[in-house]
Amino acid sequence: EAEISRRELTVILSGPYDRGNAILTLNSGAGGTEAQDWAGMLERMYLRWAERRGFQTEILDFSEGEEAGIKSVTIAVNGRYAYGYLRAEKGTHRLVRLSPFDSAHRRHTSFAQAEVLPDVSGEDHAVEIKPDDVRIDIFRSSGAGGQNVQKNATAVRLLHLPTGIIVTCQNERSQIQNRENAMRVLRARLLEIQREEQEKQLAALRGDYIKAEWGSQIRSYVLHPYQMVKDHRTDYETGNTAAVLDGDIDAFMEAFLRYKPE
Repeated sequence: EAEISRRELTVILSGPYDRGNAILTLNSGAGGTEAQDWAGMLERMYLRWAERRGFQTEILDFSEGEEAGIKSVTIAVNGRYAYGYLRAEKGTHRLVRLSPFDSAHRRHTSFAQAEVLPDVSGEDHAVEIKPDDVRIDIFRSSGAGGQNVQKNATAVRLLHLPTGIIVTCQNERSQIQNRENAMRVLRARLLEIQREEQEKQLAALRGDYIKAEWGSQIRSYVLHPYQMVKDHRTDYETGNTAAVLDGDIDAFMEAFLRYKPE
């Protein structure tokens, strides 16, 4: 049974980019410190998950929260089927808990958004980017200061003029490396737009196209008044919230990959 299950998943993960690497971006939603802390918790969850699977991770861009957590982070996840599994995580993640940042200790609801893209850096033919279409700005990396603060301008911001997409990378000390990483993310985002346009055209021909809203909530993590993590697409749930937040999310991914809407 285990072997059949493994082979079924291999068949499901047969999309054009499923076997390849992924670029994961997490953004905190509205709600200030509470939401930024939640985005930081999600970052830890995905890094732990990648470690469990033996995947290599690299932080491409990082924006620290004002008091705690993060505003946003972009992570390259390298490993076989990294994108195939992580594409199950795209969407809005909701946290319900007693806030440690609220002096009255009230219950708060926070949101963070996960964007998952295939890393096509090794497949330059997949997306063509004309040099004239990209404006490059160089600036100093933002940081907490001290000995590690950047004295030279090494951070890179790319603006893709035809689409208006903006990508920043400031995690590396080398301007060249930040530029290469920013181009990786830009190429992945342009590929995603291209793929969505193709899917829209195909679905329109079939007559069943339904717009996939970017802000759709996919999963709730409830820590109070009871403990439960529930996926709203598949109805898969577990009461072991500690294990989930520690990176044990394979069951949620597999439930999504096997899910067939009626």
